[in-house]
Amino acid sequence: MEKLSTDKIQKELKTNLTSWKLIDNQLVREFKFKDFIEAFGFMTQVALLAQQANHHPEWSNVYNKVKICLTTHDADGITQKDIDLALAIEKLEK
Repeated sequence: MEKLSTDKIQKELKTNLTSWKLIDNQLVREFKFKDFIEAFGFMTQVALLAQQANHHPEWSNVYNKVKICLTTHDADGITQKDIDLALAIEKLEK
């Protein structure tokens, strides 16, 4: 998969992924939940999306916080796979 241009990434961040940031060549977002159970449930939903897309995030969880970092290592940057997974994750909140 082809790495996206900075312009394309910035356009997505401004229009569809406004809660995400571009940090160190990754799409990054931190989520905060009521408690650990809610955070873990969210991670389970994301895991199912990631498995279906065959594209897995780097992430961490501390109690009620989940940090997700998306990048495509094979492309050495952000690809459409990362954008698509971030968009799918956004839909979980709605």
